[in-house]
Amino acid sequence: MRILVAYTGGSEVDRKVLELAKQHAKVFNAKLYIATSLEQVSEEKDVKEVERLESHLDYLKETISKEGIECEAHLLVRGLTPGEDIVEFAKDNKIDEIFIGIEKTSKVGKLLFGSNAQYIILEAPCPVVSVK
Repeated sequence: MRILVAYTGGSEVDRKVLELAKQHAKVFNAKLYIATSLEQVSEEKDVKEVERLESHLDYLKETISKEGIECEAHLLVRGLTPGEDIVEFAKDNKIDEIFIGIEKTSKVGKLLFGSNAQYIILEAPCPVVSVK
């Protein structure tokens, strides 16, 4: 079994998503994939964000591997929206289950930031578990 965590960078919701995904990975002896998506990288500020995310993903991979869970971490920079990136990654890697974090926001926040989660839920090739 292959489980994908759509990781956004270290929020409280991300921690909850990772914990639940790790529980599933242990129960089903699954491989855990952690993926973060950036639409593009252009400025020095963006380069620093890439370095920060890569370092954080390496740390997560190492920590999770020490728990006996096979793990891969990926930073996706392919010019797609995060929702599109996660769905394409799931298709390319034959993912069996996707875990995403959902944060409560205002109606405007849902309009602006909920579209990635909605896209993943509606377009994913496998079941999606949403965690709040």
